[in-house]
Amino acid sequence: MKKTLLLAAFALVSMTAFSQSDSGFGLKAGLNYNGNGNYFESVGDAANAPDKNIGFHAGFFGKIKLGPLFLRPELVYTQTKSDYDDSSFDLSKIDAPVLVGLKVIGPVHIFAGPAFQYILNSEFDGIGIDAIENDFSVGAHFGAGVNLGKLGVDIRYERGFNANEARFINTNITSLPDSRIDTRPEQVILSLSLKL
Repeated sequence: MKKTLLLAAFALVSMTAFSQSDSGFGLKAGLNYNGNGNYFESVGDAANAPDKNIGFHAGFFGKIKLGPLFLRPELVYTQTKSDYDDSSFDLSKIDAPVLVGLKVIGPVHIFAGPAFQYILNSEFDGIGIDAIENDFSVGAHFGAGVNLGKLGVDIRYERGFNANEARFINTNITSLPDSRIDTRPEQVILSLSLKL
């Protein structure tokens, strides 16, 4: 009986260790393309000005293998830029997506999940910002990626759920007649990751 229990315990520990073999943590960084107004119209405008609305991100990720699924929490510093005529709105924030993924075929995987953001700083070409409605907001990420050994590449779309506005003071910018812009994230994110 003791041998059977010992064998069963060894088998359970071995299966758990094997299923966790793809777990770990690492570093990630990449580029963001932030949209203004109608996102896909904004992407079309980028053909004329490729550096328009380009930002970057860098941070850490963890990966926990859960059978056929995996959980991937991330903590990322993100800086975005949104162009309005000859002015730009810069936003820096901390993003914390919590993604659930599934390996599809070979090294290809898909994922989705909520993304929490906390706005650290915002600036509109030196114009004072009276208030951003919410420093904290929630959105969603979904995308696909490829892992080649310790290196990974993924592309994802982010969309904020709750409306969030920045109000400006002392501005005469014609493209912002109400002196308000929506700071809710809507972007395509390209990332390179390295598992440590």
